[in-house]
Amino acid sequence: MNVFERFSSEVLPADWSWINEPAEWRFDDSKSLQISAPSQADFFRDPSGAATKSSAPFLHTTLQGDFTIWTRVRVDMKQPYDSGCLMMMADDTHWAKLCFEYFESTPSILSVVTRDTSDDCISGAMDVSNPYLRVARAGNCFAFHYSSDGQHWKLARYFGMNVPNQLKVGVVAQSPVGEGCAVTFDALTITNHVSEDIRNVE
Repeated sequence: MNVFERFSSEVLPADWSWINEPAEWRFDDSKSLQISAPSQADFFRDPSGAATKSSAPFLHTTLQGDFTIWTRVRVDMKQPYDSGCLMMMADDTHWAKLCFEYFESTPSILSVVTRDTSDDCISGAMDVSNPYLRVARAGNCFAFHYSSDGQHWKLARYFGMNVPNQLKVGVVAQSPVGEGCAVTFDALTITNHVSEDIRNVE
């Protein structure tokens, strides 16, 4: 079920909250979430130590144990790295995100895993304007998938992270070097079901 169906325009259920609430956001009549990412908004901890950012709007709930979460995202891409993401966070230095992002003038799938410092992983170009993103957790193992149609999925990343049972999980809108961008999440579905091997999508 689309959890956004419980939401109303600019009013959040008690179990949802913002980190870095944006100046502009709303739920439209179709229960899509629209976010205006501010200028320079990002989550990234540069391994060179040159910059640390934790300024992007992150709408999240708290999940216990194993889960899957998926969304469909559209981004008004104007500047490099404008993106919409799924993100899970244990704390400021342990988090990961799967993004639909404007990379080298091409809509692309990227991911970042942060264990004190962040990395970047580019999975490749995306051939649709509103792809699906999916994150699954089984214990301390995580899988990132993406899809152009919600039926045929590709594995972007499989990794481990030593994190607590309870995590913040939700959606992020960001514009790391730009003047801001509009991001729309058409749906958000969360379940506590995972397959035996989270690298495989059922």
